[in-house]
Amino acid sequence: MRAPVSKAYELIADDQLIDRQHGRGTLVRRPRTPVVRDNRRHQWEKNRARQPLATRARTGATEHDTGLASRQLVFDAKYRETRAPKDLADAFGVPEGTVLLQRTYRTRCAAETAPFSLVTSYLVRDLVAGNPDLLDASNEPWPGGTHHQLHTVGIEVDRIEERFTARAPTPAEAQELQLPAGTPVILLHKTSYDTDDRVVDITDVTLPGDRTELVFVTPLERW
Repeated sequence: MRAPVSKAYELIADDQLIDRQHGRGTLVRRPRTPVVRDNRRHQWEKNRARQPLATRARTGATEHDTGLASRQLVFDAKYRETRAPKDLADAFGVPEGTVLLQRTYRTRCAAETAPFSLVTSYLVRDLVAGNPDLLDASNEPWPGGTHHQLHTVGIEVDRIEERFTARAPTPAEAQELQLPAGTPVILLHKTSYDTDDRVVDITDVTLPGDRTELVFVTPLERW
């Protein structure tokens, strides 16, 4: 009977229903809330930027991607100022050392302990300093998200470029995202441009490969 039992363990391990941990044995994994990230979410977010506060506060991007209600989510944001290294300075088109506002976000289901993703966003501080509220993390979660934040200082996002790669997680990523052994992470590098073709936001997102589905819908012109 040992061979069939071992095979059964392998099958459910492949489905990530159990987690084999060295020194702890085999643990049953609680199903995790799946995340479906659709590229149409960007227009959905932009459409909400000029909606009344009550409409913007009703739901956000995470609710959109997970189907959860706001009351089912735990949100954490941290802000700090940092000097732009060469790669970010070149991307923003500003001198190296320019002050950036670095924002880190962690959102999770209240019934779970791991966040849906690891998010780090960068804004040029002087670009958004006209609205002091944008420099204060205690105002998060911001109804309407980054689109509305930029709208408050007269910036309209015109297009978003997203680049995806995948790799094995670092030990720190695997621990924070609570990844089963062998699970990859998906890296999203997002660049937002305004209507003057200026880079206004750069965001890096680390997505867990065991709960994230990426969906791309591309409308085609009719003949």
